[in-house]
Amino acid sequence: MKKTSIIMAGVVGLFMLALTIPAVAEEKGKEITITGEGKCGKCALKETDKCQNVIQVEKDGKKTSYYFVKNEVSDKFHGNICKETKKATATGTCKKVDGKLQFTAEKIELVKD
Repeated sequence: MKKTSIIMAGVVGLFMLALTIPAVAEEKGKEITITGEGKCGKCALKETDKCQNVIQVEKDGKKTSYYFVKNEVSDKFHGNICKETKKATATGTCKKVDGKLQFTAEKIELVKD
């Protein structure tokens, strides 16, 4: 009887661990690099209430918008694209929140032609 309880507890523990590992991996996020048109979500796109960095990437004729999470990197870069669209590249992590891609930038640069 004790052996069965120990085995069941082990099985339940493994099941709970299996559910937890993907959630932690998704939370941490995989680092990606995106390149596209850097725009202001408020001034250029008229999609946000406040100024916010957005990079629109076009792949196979479809535009995908990455909305930047407000952080020090994003704030320092915003002056480059607030009033004028410029090609930019960014490295960071991304997750989908309420149907929008939220990008947390670790590095953003203008693309030199």
